[in-house]
Amino acid sequence: MKIPLVILLTCLLLYSAILARAAVLPGIDVLAERNFDILQGRRIGLITNHTGRSAAGASTIDLLYHAPGVRLVALFSPEHGIRGAADEKIGSAVDQATGLPIYSLYGASCRPTPEMLQGLDGLVFDIQDIGTRFYTYIGTLSLAMRAAKEQGIPFIVLDRPNPLGGLVVEGAIPAAQLQEGRGSCGAITCIHPIPTRHGMTVGELARLFNSEYGINCDLTVITMQGWQRAMYYDETGLKWINPSPNMKSLTAAILYPGLGILETSSLSVGRGTEAPFQKYGAPWVNLVDVERRLATLEIPGLTLAACRFVPTAKGHPYVGQNCSGVCVTAIDRAKLDPVLAGLHLVQAFYELYPKQFRVKEGFAIEVGSAQVWDFLTHKKQSPEKIAGGWNQDLERFRKLREQSLLY
Repeated sequence: MKIPLVILLTCLLLYSAILARAAVLPGIDVLAERNFDILQGRRIGLITNHTGRSAAGASTIDLLYHAPGVRLVALFSPEHGIRGAADEKIGSAVDQATGLPIYSLYGASCRPTPEMLQGLDGLVFDIQDIGTRFYTYIGTLSLAMRAAKEQGIPFIVLDRPNPLGGLVVEGAIPAAQLQEGRGSCGAITCIHPIPTRHGMTVGELARLFNSEYGINCDLTVITMQGWQRAMYYDETGLKWINPSPNMKSLTAAILYPGLGILETSSLSVGRGTEAPFQKYGAPWVNLVDVERRLATLEIPGLTLAACRFVPTAKGHPYVGQNCSGVCVTAIDRAKLDPVLAGLHLVQAFYELYPKQFRVKEGFAIEVGSAQVWDFLTHKKQSPEKIAGGWNQDLERFRKLREQSLLY
């Protein structure tokens, strides 16, 4: 006798819930335990990728597609595509498993169009974020919420952990001029005035965007069970899934709010190696220079070493070339301020190579300040002084976010 797929999926979810009671259950598990009540009788669209999974590893696409009383009729994919493997702009397609249309939100359009949303009774978001403002998934979240509001469609967020925890708030809050023209794909890394490391889940960010930044859509957040603000991802009991091709570990995610700004510079950040965002260098960097400069740096929480590596990711700097630079070899995350560490490395590389080391326009957007480059280079201000200048804005943000917190 063949067991129906719906029964198999239900049993899998119940078994996973029993195993994971002491850990964290994402929003999709909580929704499944409620028999998908909020979606009953609705034609829904799902914004997701490969990270949209239950605690047991079942795909949110499969769970909603086979959920009794729910009609999943469209899929929407963010940057890197529905499978999280693309590292370029992507087009719309058809999901081979379900036959559903997949509308790209990182191609010709970065937000759902009225045509894409036609006939929908709800729009669901289930993507694992990494806790940094300049990661595009939360920009996609905001634009999709606006599109849902304009079409009068309820918006449901299935919440997931912030891998960096929910206590620490760090970095600059972008000024208004860095947020202009927020409609294009290249601009969704700075879509709202939030700190580089915001310390919020996607559900909490959705509430903040909705109440403070003028979206006002019909929003529901399906909260997690078991998540606490002090938790890093490896304390949740959930399996790590690379959220994007070059975010290969929790270590990389912890470094990303600060050291990730170097991807807007003339350095390679190790894309295509076994440890992207833990390697920074270029063919014109001299290993002896780096070793001498590192000896003068004391950055809490990091062990830095001069090293060589060969980046292999197509479309990124120095593919196939021997690079020398800095490798991060250890982390004490309790002591680490990644934003401060990133400023230190920018200043160190500029002092060593003022002609070769340059940054692109995106540097100001990712840092969240148009003045930081000048402060670090020409005015030679210490990173500690620069970061200290953000404290009042950060305190205001902490108070602002309080009413949006769920845990």
